[in-house]
Amino acid sequence: QLQLVESGGGSVQAGGSLKLSCAASGYTYFIQSMAWFRQAPGKEREWVATFKRSNGITNYTDSVKGRFTISQDNAKNTLYLQMNSLKPEDTGMYYCAATYSVTPEYNYWGQGTQVTVSS
Repeated sequence: QLQLVESGGGSVQAGGSLKLSCAASGYTYFIQSMAWFRQAPGKEREWVATFKRSNGITNYTDSVKGRFTISQDNAKNTLYLQMNSLKPEDTGMYYCAATYSVTPEYNYWGQGTQVTVSS
């Protein structure tokens, strides 16, 4: 029904920037919300940011506020995560997620893209 493919990960030094992309295909019209999550080695997956399609409202976890920006290009059905002032603790696998529900129950996931920040 919905396929998500992330790209844009890589290795950068602390203070650097990366821009992640998530291309959605399939039944994209019904998407209510999209989000980015990340998982560091040995840790549980954590929510990073959300973009609500209906009103464009964005939300961020406290640790990335002021450094990360989530955005969406509806024409391209692509979600972005601009990451600036990266820190070593931002290292992890970043996943794109989507839901058809008005509640944040994400049931469509991409395969992930690795972000590594060295000090």
